[in-house]
Amino acid sequence: MVGAMYEILRKTVLSNAVKEIDVAAPQIAKKGKAGQFVVLRVHEQGERIPLTIADFDREKGFVTLVYQEVGKSTRHLGTLGVGDSLASLTGPLGHASDIKKYGTVVCVGGGVGIAPLYPIARELKRAGNRVLSIIGARNRDLLFWEDKMAAISDRLIVCTDDGSHGRKALVTEPLKELFESGEETIAHTWAIGPAIMMKFCCLVTKSFNAPTTVSLNTIMVDGTGMCGACRVKTATKTYFACVDGPELDGHEIDWDLLLSRQGQYLNLEKQADERYRSSCACGS
Repeated sequence: MVGAMYEILRKTVLSNAVKEIDVAAPQIAKKGKAGQFVVLRVHEQGERIPLTIADFDREKGFVTLVYQEVGKSTRHLGTLGVGDSLASLTGPLGHASDIKKYGTVVCVGGGVGIAPLYPIARELKRAGNRVLSIIGARNRDLLFWEDKMAAISDRLIVCTDDGSHGRKALVTEPLKELFESGEETIAHTWAIGPAIMMKFCCLVTKSFNAPTTVSLNTIMVDGTGMCGACRVKTATKTYFACVDGPELDGHEIDWDLLLSRQGQYLNLEKQADERYRSSCACGS
């Protein structure tokens, strides 16, 4: 085993708010597959944080996680460095991506969603698919892993909302163009990123009757199905993203309901974050 239990072996700052860490976890690294997630705690009384596995090294026994500091727990996680250890790391959880030879596939990643998209695109390429990838972010500073995505993609399109890098566009624009061009038949699409991005990607692909998979890790809370926060409604069934997913059929999801429910904990999250920032400022 490399390092102590759940020790941070490497840390990379991808942007002001986005960090990448390799964590010693031999059993998870041995069994983890693209599309699955883990749940970590920074300290014994800490909140459970579900993060999709961004990469793994089975031989060296570590998993790679990418997270954005958006609240109390992820900011606290951001204070840990190489040599520090997590209180717990549970996984792999959830169902792995359905990897097989489809033909030509499109992989769309927005913001931090680029990280969980990477192992899926890599495994799709290894399975013999032609992989067309689209990644985007609000600006250049929030883009990462462009080189890694390029290495496993037959074609990579890079977008930024403000045009500071790559093409000035939302990821849905080149996605629509790929379908409209008719140059090749696209068998399946994966879209991972903010819920609003995934919704509009699904609207594009649905208009072309193209199967689309989304990952709903971002709406999870405890990762066990007990809290109900990741409840997803479709026309015929209710799913829990953590136990039935995290990947689901994007065309079935009631996106408007999902988006409206995402704000249910915003006030509590804001209060916790403000208390944490205040305690850090006063040195307590």
